[in-house]
Parts: sequence; C-alpha cells; structure tokens
Amino acid sequence: MKLEKTKLSVNINKIATLRNARGKNTPDLIYFAKIILKSKACGLTAHPRPDERHIRYTDILELNQLLKNYPNKEFNIEGYPSDNFIDLIKQVKPQQCTLVPDSPEALTSNAGWSFIKHKPLLKQITQELKSSQIRVSLFLDPFIMNKKQYTALREISPNRIELYTSAYAENYKNQSILHQYKQCANQVNQLNMQVNAGHDLNQQNLSELLKTVPQIKEVSIGQALIATALEEGILNTINKYIKIIDKVFEADFL
Repeated sequence: MKLEKTKLSVNINKIATLRNARGKNTPDLIYFAKIILKSKACGLTAHPRPDERHIRYTDILELNQLLKNYPNKEFNIEGYPSDNFIDLIKQVKPQQCTLVPDSPEALTSNAGWSFIKHKPLLKQITQELKSSQIRVSLFLDPFIMNKKQYTALREISPNRIELYTSAYAENYKNQSILHQYKQCANQVNQLNMQVNAGHDLNQQNLSELLKTVPQIKEVSIGQALIATALEEGILNTINKYIKIIDKVFEADFL
C-alpha cells in the first residue's frame, strides 16, 4: 500500500522575531503568512510564548482570521499547556495543537514529555481539546521512551505525537539513531496514533529521516527554512538595491 506523502507545515516564529526586533511591522507577518498559504505547504505552525518574544497572542487571532480564507490549509499551534495557552486554543480552535513540555523561559523546545510524570495533566487536556474537534499532538523524545512510557502514552491517547528530532539532526548519518526513531514511530503506530516530526530539520537531513520513517504525516520546519530563504534571496535583494542607487546616479541632473 502506497504511503501518504508527508506534509510540510511552515513555522513562522522567526519572521515574528525579526519583526519584533524593531518594534514595528517589518517584516509583515501576515504578508508572509499569505505567501506560505499560497504555496504547497499544508499550513502554518506558530508557538506563542508568555513573553511574546516572537509570536504574540494577537498574531494568533489575526492568523486564524486569515486562515479562514484558505479552507484547505491547517493551523498548528504549539505551546506549553498553561491556562492562558489552553484558553487561547479553545478560542481559536486550530486544526492541530501540539503540546510541548518546555518551561516558559526556554529558548526553544528542548525535550519530550515524560508521559508517566505528566499523565494526569496531559490526559485531561487531551480529552478537552479532542472534544472540541482539535487534533492533539504531544512532543516525544524517542530516547526516553520505555514500556511504562508507552503505556502512559496509550492512556493519554493523543491523536498524534511529534518526534523531537534534535538528536537526529545533530548526527543524522548515524544509523543507530535513525533506527531508534523508526522503532519509536512503529510503536506509536501500534497504539493507533499518527506521527509528526520537528526540530532542527533542514534540507540536508530531512530526506534520510523520511526514507527511514516514511509514515511521518507532517514535518514542522521554521528556523532552517527561514535561514535558507535569507541565504537564497539575499543576492537578488542586494542587486535590487544597487539598481535603485544606479538609477538615481544615472539621472541627467547629476
């Protein structure tokens, strides 16, 4: 049976980070969101944090309004399940909510859930969001999983898990690490859950991961994608500015 092709969700946090650095609206988050939504990407990922250092809660509301014009695209909102975050999710009702265990002050998501330790919280929130027709995905680190962790995960019963791929990205040619991700994905599928993946994925390491774990439904990529967009577009942009300058100094009045 042919597997469904993995989808790409574009994380736009870094666009918001750049905008916030100057306190104005350049780059315009909504403008770039429209470009992404007109592409072949399946939708947007955003991770609002309490300090709003990149995506703001008001951004989430604007993006959600924008997505109503793109019924075939999805909104994936990531975050730690604080009361404020869950209230936002219930208000917006995105297609997918990815719950991550990182503390509010963390620079970026840097761990998978301990499903044993956090089972009561995750089970309650997962049931609440699923009852609102929101697909729930939980961040998972394959290297801390064991029989008891899988048992707790089954009891929590999310729709999906998201493979935390930092360890893979740091050493993506290591076959034993790849094997660990493959085994984990197979275990999760046996629990009747689907698999997403994200963190530090890029053009160099994405292919090998998907060849090894082809059942991945969706990858969420932001940092590397935005960095590559800057790299591949900077020369063209510089040349446009040079042309503007040249045109001024070629004018007859000079």
